[in-house]
Amino acid sequence: MYDFYKTAAAVPDLKVADVVYNKNKIIEKIDEAFKKGVNLVAFPEMALTGYTCGDLFFQKSMQDKCKTAVKELIAVSSILDMVIIFGAPLVINHQMYTAAYVLYKGGLKGISVKTFLPNYNEFYEKRWFSSALDLDIKEVLLSTVADIDDIKEDYMVPVGNDIVYSVNNDFKFGIEICEDMWAPVTPSSWLAMAGAELIVNISASNDLIGKRDYRKNLIKSKSSALLCDYLYVSAGSGESSTDLVFSGNSIIAEYGKILKENDEVADNNYLLTADIDLGRIRADRIKSKTYKDTYRVYGNDKNIRTIDFKSADKFGSDAKDYAIDAHPFIPKNDKKRLERCKSIFAMQVGGLIKRLSVTGSKMVVGVSGGMDSTLTLLVCAQALKKLGKPMTDLTGITMPAFGTTDRTYNNAIVLMDTLGITVNEIPVKDACMVHYNDIGHDPEIKDITYENVQARERTQVLMDYANKIGGIVVGTGDLSELALGWCTYNGDQMSMYGVNASIPKTLIKWLIDSVIKESVFPESSEVLKDIIDTPISPELLPPDENGNIAQKTEESVGPYELHDFFLYYMMRFSYSPSKIFFLAKKAFADKYEPVVILKWMRMFYKRFFSQQFKRSCMPDGVKVGTVALSPRGDLRMPSDASAALWLSEIDNIDVKFDE
Repeated sequence: MYDFYKTAAAVPDLKVADVVYNKNKIIEKIDEAFKKGVNLVAFPEMALTGYTCGDLFFQKSMQDKCKTAVKELIAVSSILDMVIIFGAPLVINHQMYTAAYVLYKGGLKGISVKTFLPNYNEFYEKRWFSSALDLDIKEVLLSTVADIDDIKEDYMVPVGNDIVYSVNNDFKFGIEICEDMWAPVTPSSWLAMAGAELIVNISASNDLIGKRDYRKNLIKSKSSALLCDYLYVSAGSGESSTDLVFSGNSIIAEYGKILKENDEVADNNYLLTADIDLGRIRADRIKSKTYKDTYRVYGNDKNIRTIDFKSADKFGSDAKDYAIDAHPFIPKNDKKRLERCKSIFAMQVGGLIKRLSVTGSKMVVGVSGGMDSTLTLLVCAQALKKLGKPMTDLTGITMPAFGTTDRTYNNAIVLMDTLGITVNEIPVKDACMVHYNDIGHDPEIKDITYENVQARERTQVLMDYANKIGGIVVGTGDLSELALGWCTYNGDQMSMYGVNASIPKTLIKWLIDSVIKESVFPESSEVLKDIIDTPISPELLPPDENGNIAQKTEESVGPYELHDFFLYYMMRFSYSPSKIFFLAKKAFADKYEPVVILKWMRMFYKRFFSQQFKRSCMPDGVKVGTVALSPRGDLRMPSDASAALWLSEIDNIDVKFDE
């Protein structure tokens, strides 16, 4: 469902060389995985015999017992709509291979063979096994690898290191075995570029000091480089301890992120499950032309085969175990959040410094006392510090109008004073009244004209003042406002450079917080704390009777945390409204009713499409993340595109239906 699938790494208890015992333990884990709704379960390398059998691999009795066990496992799979992958020896044409057997609904769908055999330090695999490179056949009779007394017919089974498996021509996975992952160029490279979205690695990796972290980083890197999910399952502590220790380390990663990892240092007899979202993989692979070009250059001679098998049932997961972050732009971990904010702030400053190298160091910022203008002011001030220029090269202009409150006005003044910049106050009430009169608008009518006159008057003041001092207007608008078009065209939408252009509203608070924590401007810390606690407002409508902000943006346009969520998944992964709604229900289950989420989602899409004309002529700005809306960069979209398709899908969502 929505490209979600449930995967599992299974590490059963094991007795070295006891095939019957191991087979029964594998069956127990298969049953456990099936009851948990798993779509694919993978067992370690040589799970059927144990990896540490040594010269016992040569024993005919054990080889024959493996063939019987393979037959019995095929029979077990016949009633399960679940892919089963386990490691066992494969004997063909007087050669033995370490292999991964792939079962599905009573059929042996293929056998993937290990390519790279470690034969150094503690490893002696070439003593027993041959490489997939030695295979001179592409398929083998089932009767060669399994007793078929109780199987209706013999058939050919694909074998090799060149197989992509596919369920319903949709769920595609490839397999590599242990050392294959450690090679400079891995089999998974070709399998992924040939269509495999999930790479499964069945392994028997012993542990050493530092190896677990190295292995984890290797898996993260591999899943990121190949734009894939990666399931790694390794032999448990039930393996022989003769000179080696096996920890049973298993990891499920998605595009560079660890979804699940077992906790114990020496682990055994467990099932590690994780939902994976192949929608992420598919979205980025569509965009990445380099990905396909690489395969065209290097992989065409690999002749990767795709083996497709059908599922009569609905194959997929309900994603109940998939963690959805309600705030995808903001790291949950305090340390990571601080580090990211510091990096973003430095990028904003760096971009501005480059622009100032062309325009000169004088800057003008409209300061409202809100978070957006505060962040812009801080970026500008830090740029001057880096350049060794006087703070007076930065002019902050506060422009009180009909909606200005004492709190925001006082915060703006205190902030500018503590930064030591040039302060200028230019009230715009009188100018707006003249303009209302000029265009024949009754100022008692608090409509869009009433509001936009103020926004454009403020912009005119900033632009003209910048001309006067030979400087540039540095814009305050953020990514969330651009997405919604929540800005006045040729008003606050316009500047000469925008440092917040790719900063979502939900992140701005934390950027200012990082400036406080790092004591970048210690004299301003107290006023900055009050600013990030101030309600978000354009302050274009008069305050309430108590002098407090009456016009709160989120009451009109909806919660920014929802809009940032919608924006992230629409732009980053091109998800449909239905899938985004499905994710949002999970992420905000304790905060918003589904009908509320749907209401604001409809507004988001409607505004996103109708307000593109504002983004089409947005000023230059700094891109800091993977989601940005510049017409010169990430979003090439016509201003008159229709939203009908997306709005129709939203209208057809049943909020009562629990997927």
